[in-house]
Amino acid sequence: MFKHYFSQLLLVGCSFSIFGQSYWQQEANYFMDVNLDSGRHHLKGKQTIEYSNNSPDTLTKLFYHLYFNAFQPNSEMDLRSRTLPDPDRRVGDRISKLSSEEIGYQRVKSLTMNGKRLVYQEEGTILEVFLKQPILPGQKVKLEMEFESQIPVQIRRSGRNNKEGIDYSMAQWYPKLCEYDEMGWHPNPYIAREFYGVWGNFDVKLTMDSKFIVAATGVLQNAAEIGYGYADVEIKNRPKKHTWHFKAEKVHDFMWAADPDYKHTQIKAYDGTVLHFFYQENEKTKDAWERLPKIADEALKWMNERYGKYPYPVYSFVQGGDGGMEYPMATLVTGERSLMSLVGVCIHEWMHSWYQMVLATNEALYPWMDEGFTSFGASETMDHLIAMGMLKGKHDENPLDETITGYSNFALSGSAEALSTHADHYMTNTAYSVGSYTKGQLCLVQLEYIMGKEKFGKALKKYYEKWKFKHPDASDFFRLMENESGMVLDWFAQYWVNTTHVTDYAIDTVYEDQLYVKRVGEMPMPLDIVVTLNNGKKELYYIPLVLMRGEKEPEETYSDYTKLADWPWAQTVYKVQLNQPISKIAKIEIDPSNRMIDVMPDNNVWPPNIKEDIDKK
Repeated sequence: MFKHYFSQLLLVGCSFSIFGQSYWQQEANYFMDVNLDSGRHHLKGKQTIEYSNNSPDTLTKLFYHLYFNAFQPNSEMDLRSRTLPDPDRRVGDRISKLSSEEIGYQRVKSLTMNGKRLVYQEEGTILEVFLKQPILPGQKVKLEMEFESQIPVQIRRSGRNNKEGIDYSMAQWYPKLCEYDEMGWHPNPYIAREFYGVWGNFDVKLTMDSKFIVAATGVLQNAAEIGYGYADVEIKNRPKKHTWHFKAEKVHDFMWAADPDYKHTQIKAYDGTVLHFFYQENEKTKDAWERLPKIADEALKWMNERYGKYPYPVYSFVQGGDGGMEYPMATLVTGERSLMSLVGVCIHEWMHSWYQMVLATNEALYPWMDEGFTSFGASETMDHLIAMGMLKGKHDENPLDETITGYSNFALSGSAEALSTHADHYMTNTAYSVGSYTKGQLCLVQLEYIMGKEKFGKALKKYYEKWKFKHPDASDFFRLMENESGMVLDWFAQYWVNTTHVTDYAIDTVYEDQLYVKRVGEMPMPLDIVVTLNNGKKELYYIPLVLMRGEKEPEETYSDYTKLADWPWAQTVYKVQLNQPISKIAKIEIDPSNRMIDVMPDNNVWPPNIKEDIDKK
C-alpha cells in the first residue's frame, strides 16, 4: 500500500517544465544503520546516500550539516544566543556551561564517493567536502560515510533527557547533505533557526536496548518482530537489543524519539491515514492525550478540504523535544499540557506538513512562507474545532483580531525588520518571531481581503496542489495569487515583504454628501467603506488601487454597492461622493471586517469614538 500510494506522486529527481522554464531539483536517498549506546549517549552509524545531480551544473564540492556540533561552548549557536538582546530562554547561556560529557558532537570517520576516499574539513556545524572527480549534470553517485556522535543534553530541539523525562528526542541527529538549487549551495551554519533539505527516500535501521519504544518518521517495517509497543502481544525472552526498521518516501528529513515509558496508541483516520500517539501516561498527560485522537481526526478532515490532501500514509504525535517542532510524518511536542494547549501545539506542528514538509520553501530565506502560512492554517483549524464543539471557546469569524493588534503595536515600535531578512540574521528574536509567524500569517489575511474570500480560498488550495514537492519561493506564490485573482500584486509583495511600511487610513472629513479619506501610512491598500444609514441599511463603497489593475467582487449583500474609480497610490487624499446626505447616515467605517491591517484603526470610523455597531432594524 505504501509503495503503491507513492507511485502516484511526482518523482523527486526529475526535470520538468513550469511556466515554460526548465525546473529541476536534487535527489538524495538515504540508507542508514545506526547503533545507540544509551549508557554513554553515543551513536555509531553507517550512511549511504545515492545522490543525483539533476542540476545543469558541475559540482566540485559537497556540504553536510553536522547539527550536534552546535551544542558546544563557543559554537555559533552559543555565541549568537549570548549576544542577542532577547535570547531564546531555552538556550540562553546554557550551551556555554556544558561539560565534555554533556556536549553534542558529530565526527565523520570516513567518507567515500563511488568507493574513493574524499578529503573534507569540519567548520563548526558544516562539513566541507572537496571532490577530486566532479559530479557532472545528470550523474548519480554513491556517498558512503561512517560517523559517530555524542547526543547533547536537551537544550534546543534535539537531545537527551528533556524536561519531562523523555530519554531521546532525535532531531537534526545525522550528517545531512545540504541543499543545492538554482541559487547554489545552502550550507547555513546551525544557530537554532530554520531548515532546508533535499527530498528523497529514507531507509533507516536503529539498533538499541530493547527496553525502548521508538517513534519515527515513516512506516515501521518490522512491527511483528519488535512486538513491544506496536503489537498486542508481548514477546517472551526479549533480546537485549532490537533493531527498528523504518522507511519513508518523499521526505527531506528523518526524526526519531525513544523512551522506555512511552504509551503508544493509534487510530485510523476517516481517510485511512494512520495516526500514532506516543506519550508518558501520568496525571499531567492522561486526559488530554486520550482526547487528542478524536480531535486530530476532525482536524484532518478540515485541513484536507481547506488546504489540500495530506499525502503521507502516517503521522505521529510524539512527546519530546523542548516545545513543538515539526518533521516529516511526525512532530515532537512537550506533552504535559492542558487539552487546549496540547491540541494547539499539535495542530500547528501538523500544519507544517503542508507548508514545509510538502511545499518545503527555503526556510532560511522565506521563514514567513512556512511559519506564517502554518500559523494561519492552525488558527483557522483551531477555530473550526471550537465551532464543531471539539474544544471549548468562542467561535470567531475573525480569529486573528488579537494577532492583528499585536502586530500593529510592534510595527509601530521601530523594532520591526523586513520579511526579506535571512532567518539567521534578524537582529532580535522578537523581530524574527513577529515577522515570520505573525506578519507571515497576516500576509494571507491581507490577500484574502484584497482578493475576496472565495477566490483566495481556491487560490490557497491551488498553490498547494501546483507547488507540492517543488520548493516554491515568494515569486512562485505571488505569481499564482495574481493568476487566480486576475490582479497585479507585485506592489503588495514589495511593500509587505521587502519593507516595514505600514497601512494607516483615516476618515479625514465628512461634509454634506462628500467623504474625504486620507492615506496616512506608507503602504497603499484597496478600501471597503461601509456606510450604515439611520434605518439600519448598509451601503458598500469599494475603492480599488490603480496598482491592482483589477478588483474583487462584493463578499456580502448590501442595500447598495458602488465601485469607485481606482485610487492612484501617490495621491494621499481621495474624495467619495456619497449616495446619501449626512443627515441620513448613522456611521461610516473603513473595513468593518478588520482584515485590512490598519495600524491605527481608531480613525477609521465616523462619527469619531463610536464603539458599537448600529443595531439592525
